[in-house]
Amino acid sequence: MALSERLSHYLARKGISYQQIEIAPVSNLDAAVLASGKPQHDFIQPTLLIDINGVVMAVHRFDSTLDMDTLRQFTGRRLQPLTARQTARLFGDCEPGFVPPVGNAWDLPVLIDEDLTTADQVVFSAGTNDTLVVMDGRSFRLALAGAREGHLVIRGQGNGSRGALSLDEVADKLQKLYRLPPMPALALRILRLTANTEATARELAELIEFDPSMTAQIMRYARSALFNYPGQINSVQEAVTRVLGFDRVAHIAMGIASVRAFDVPRGGMLGMDNFWRHSLYCAFLCQSLAARSGRDKGLAYLCGLLHNFGLLLVGHLFPSEFQELNALREINPEASMHSLEQEVFGHSERQDILAVGHGAIGGILHRLWQLPEPVIKAAGMHQHPGYHGEHEEYVLMVQLANALLKEQGIGDEFNPDDIPALTEALGLEPATLALVQEEIQAVATDLDVLASSLAS
Repeated sequence: MALSERLSHYLARKGISYQQIEIAPVSNLDAAVLASGKPQHDFIQPTLLIDINGVVMAVHRFDSTLDMDTLRQFTGRRLQPLTARQTARLFGDCEPGFVPPVGNAWDLPVLIDEDLTTADQVVFSAGTNDTLVVMDGRSFRLALAGAREGHLVIRGQGNGSRGALSLDEVADKLQKLYRLPPMPALALRILRLTANTEATARELAELIEFDPSMTAQIMRYARSALFNYPGQINSVQEAVTRVLGFDRVAHIAMGIASVRAFDVPRGGMLGMDNFWRHSLYCAFLCQSLAARSGRDKGLAYLCGLLHNFGLLLVGHLFPSEFQELNALREINPEASMHSLEQEVFGHSERQDILAVGHGAIGGILHRLWQLPEPVIKAAGMHQHPGYHGEHEEYVLMVQLANALLKEQGIGDEFNPDDIPALTEALGLEPATLALVQEEIQAVATDLDVLASSLAS
């Protein structure tokens, strides 16, 4: 049980009192919160940001999310999250994912969310995976003396000094207040079949052939120039065994079946036509990135294909607001989706639920549908640059794929991303991206045709 060296020396030098809590070693801060037995709302965390003027630490509650647009207005700086490698270099005495929210110990300027200026007690990482620090409010504010205070996080309606709702609370409210669509029966059967390691191509083909529309779509996909298969393809089973493979057919079929749970208009930048185009391009790119970074190609494809289902759920549950959001997206191409969602939902009775963003909403739905954990994380965290945690590589692949698609005008938002940082985080060379982009250009026409057929 120990504090990081710099944190320990800083607190001793300033004479700041604190208590230590020993926990079993954990893999990330989420697990530390659960292991502590302390109330989640007492926990605080840092978010590390950087621009050409240097690094800044933003300190806020663990159960809150930084409002990046507000933060940039507050500071007048175009701050972006640090990469994992940059963070490791700066906090060499801390274990990855366990940076203490006491920037003064590392001579960093600190921004502190105004909610914390009246906190009676805070709990935070000591810089190690087996120790937490507990401080009373006075000691904490002394430890962050000189920090600049401001409104840094997204807030829920009527929640007073508390930050945004936790995802567990959002999930609970969504289920209580709204009738969430169940996974369609065919999609569920396909999901169960893929979980069976002894499932055969014939069993998958028989499932799909119960649905004539899906059968036609799978056959069209297999016969497309994407695969350049020289022979005849006369059945779904042949498409599985000769051209597409079990996983790819299962994933595209599950995507087609799952989308039927939602009633969303086709038109506009957020409509079903563009949803399918974005999803297919993202899935193709994720699969290509996975092949070059040693990850599971089939799982990466599914992450890319299903990552934006939260947008469909928002459109399904709140059609009038979705129509407004669709219109705003058209006339504000440079704005982030998060800022547009706040514009539409920020003053409604649903703000406390939708403040987490459509990505997190999609992750909640995927968890209810019992999809694989990497798919849940990719959906839930693709709107969060700088994410570190479980299944990080799949989140990063979706983020990088989306960043590359923005350059081609594909997707639901076009604010810039740090492509070099994402590439580095995945262990890829910049030259690899050029090859991936050539691949996507070569199949763009076929993906567009397929997307149009799936949306109809």
